[in-house]
Amino acid sequence: MERAPTVSGTTNLVDILDRVLDKGLVIAGDVRVALANVELLTIRIRLLVCSVDKAEQIGLNWWKYDPHLTMQAPVVPVLAEKPRPKARAAKPGGRRRRR
Repeated sequence: MERAPTVSGTTNLVDILDRVLDKGLVIAGDVRVALANVELLTIRIRLLVCSVDKAEQIGLNWWKYDPHLTMQAPVVPVLAEKPRPKARAAKPGGRRRRR
């Protein structure tokens, strides 16, 4: 007697990950710490998990312009001017000397 293959309702991790990256997943939450009705700390958490293609479809492409994430030539900083000597402040109640 042979058993016919049956389809179960379980999915594996690869299918779930593929679906999340294809469709996207947003997790949002707030953490608030208060003492005696005085709010001391608020943390707002926003997390988006999706593929790069999906992110570009919804208008997120900040990584293209981040110099730390792109392979562009390093930016050479402009040399700063030499610091000028600070002007001496006049003493209170005293006269300034002429040079």
